[in-house]
Amino acid sequence: MCIHEFFFFFVRWADRQEAVGRPEHKKHGFDHPFLQAVGMFLGEFSCLIVFQIIKLSGRSSMNMGNQNFNPLIFLPAALCDMCGTSLMYVGLTLTYASSFQMLRGAVIIFTALLSVAFLGSTIKKLMWAGMFAVIAGLALVGVSDIVFESGNSQQDTNGIIAGDLLIIMAQIIVSVQMVYEEKFVTRYNVPAMQAVGWEGLFGFVILGLLNIAFYYVDAGAFSQLPDHKLEDPIDAFLQLGNNSIILTATIGNIVSIAFFNFCGISVTKELSATTRMVLDSIRTLVIWAVSLALIWQDFHVLQLFGFFLLIIGMFLYNNVVIVPAIQWYRQRRLETRDQTGDDTRGLLNNGKVIYNEHRLIYQAFEYS
Repeated sequence: MCIHEFFFFFVRWADRQEAVGRPEHKKHGFDHPFLQAVGMFLGEFSCLIVFQIIKLSGRSSMNMGNQNFNPLIFLPAALCDMCGTSLMYVGLTLTYASSFQMLRGAVIIFTALLSVAFLGSTIKKLMWAGMFAVIAGLALVGVSDIVFESGNSQQDTNGIIAGDLLIIMAQIIVSVQMVYEEKFVTRYNVPAMQAVGWEGLFGFVILGLLNIAFYYVDAGAFSQLPDHKLEDPIDAFLQLGNNSIILTATIGNIVSIAFFNFCGISVTKELSATTRMVLDSIRTLVIWAVSLALIWQDFHVLQLFGFFLLIIGMFLYNNVVIVPAIQWYRQRRLETRDQTGDDTRGLLNNGKVIYNEHRLIYQAFEYS
């Protein structure tokens, strides 16, 4: 969980820095979301390198699973990951880190709907309740970003709205990726570290080449670069060389993604659904708290209510914490009621015995 926090803050830390890039440009912000996404895929690709080292060494007890598969089965998932990640990076540069983390909860809704359409899944009433709670929470988070954006220009407000919408669009693509992987990839029983590595390799190569093409795309006001290019890799590398903080944050981004996948793949199998949901909730809360502490955003009461609705919705959808707690409470009440009933019946039976004994004594006394 801590490593995943570092990933978000390294990205946000780099976004808030300024440095000189191309000689003809003045000092400007590090607005390179697509290059940052390439760094993330490089971190994922490192999982494949580590997997191959472990495989060749032959000293690990790791389950190698099925190795008879075509790596191209990971290409569609990698394309979805590439598009979703790029949109999320762009959205993160425009909105708050806490809003970014909260809005990612929308993936529950889209994944559930796509699972019904393509996997034949069934959404139970409890899951619908959770989805509606998540929608209400997302609405409150979005409204808080719009209504309480005090003291900033209309352009900044529009940027925050655009960032929130991009993050939600990214969740649609992520849900497509999850449904695809469940339908086509899981049947091959490929080790998780190897699967992540192949997706990272495809994403690194494809998005790396697209970064070159993006330099020739004029993004207009959408881009905050001096020449308004969609991406400028040369400018990005020059900024990395001229500002050690940006370089440190970028390396931290790559390393944190790599370690997050290493740890996540190892730990996920050992965690229950309840533990994963609680950790995800704590992660969202920590990102929000640290963003407030670093004065990266203002405190909004609506975000607090939105956060709780999101957590309640995720707990209801995954049937953890809330419903099991209610069931446990009801079971305890029934057990207590049964115990009380047994005690009452025992007292009544004892009373009847005493009454009968007294009656016999009285009859014996009368007879005498």
